[in-house]
Amino acid sequence: MSSKVLSAHLPASLAAERHGNVAVLKLNRPQKRNALDDETIIGIEQFFTSLREGVGAVLIAGEGEHFSAGLDLTELKERGVPEGIAHSRLWHRAFEKIQFGKVPVVAVLHGAVVGGGLELAAAAHVRVAERSAYYALPEGSRGIYVGGGGSVRLPPLIGVARMMDMMLTGRTYSAEEGQAFGLTTYLVEDGKGFARGLELAQRIAGNTPLTNFAVMHALPRIAEMNATHGFAMEALMSAIAQADDEAKVRLKDFLEKRGPKATRD
Repeated sequence: MSSKVLSAHLPASLAAERHGNVAVLKLNRPQKRNALDDETIIGIEQFFTSLREGVGAVLIAGEGEHFSAGLDLTELKERGVPEGIAHSRLWHRAFEKIQFGKVPVVAVLHGAVVGGGLELAAAAHVRVAERSAYYALPEGSRGIYVGGGGSVRLPPLIGVARMMDMMLTGRTYSAEEGQAFGLTTYLVEDGKGFARGLELAQRIAGNTPLTNFAVMHALPRIAEMNATHGFAMEALMSAIAQADDEAKVRLKDFLEKRGPKATRD
């Protein structure tokens, strides 16, 4: 499918395309292993804030041999506590636009997915890994601590103990290990990640917007509730979703054998 370049004003460290109803955002600093500087983080926030009408999903990928080696340490200068908090909150705001934004996000991971790059990946809703991908949190050896939301997003994915081990010992996990413990949900051969990710993003974009909203915004919050509150929220969200006009049309098509059925991939 041909791609259409988006008109959003982004820094040179980011490149955007549009493939039908899927917007593609690429980290575009291959010479720096797609390290994330402040300009890039601000650009990510701008991209997700200004998504155009008709975009139903986003695919994030990295140019070159790596997804992202994390925070660009050349920008790390001596900061006081207030400046450090402000810097971390900049990342929080940007990644919040991914996790709780307008549309679901698929991340395609290859090569280094390290530090802030892993925090970025954790903000996505679906993660596809190529076998070249590897994961690490080297902050401990550098005398720093995660600041892009990793403390919140990674433990539900990989567990507190595993995250502690990664930060304390510098342990690196392979793509296969990440798949086994649930960090990623798809594992493909090298060079196949973008095509698989785009296929999944197109499938997601074909859902009703209200269903996608419920999965993105309600499901993770329900999972944090006690059972009583969770059941109530689920019932409310279920009723809202099925009352949507588009949902009614799709259900009618299915019942009249015009709609797609669930099949094995």
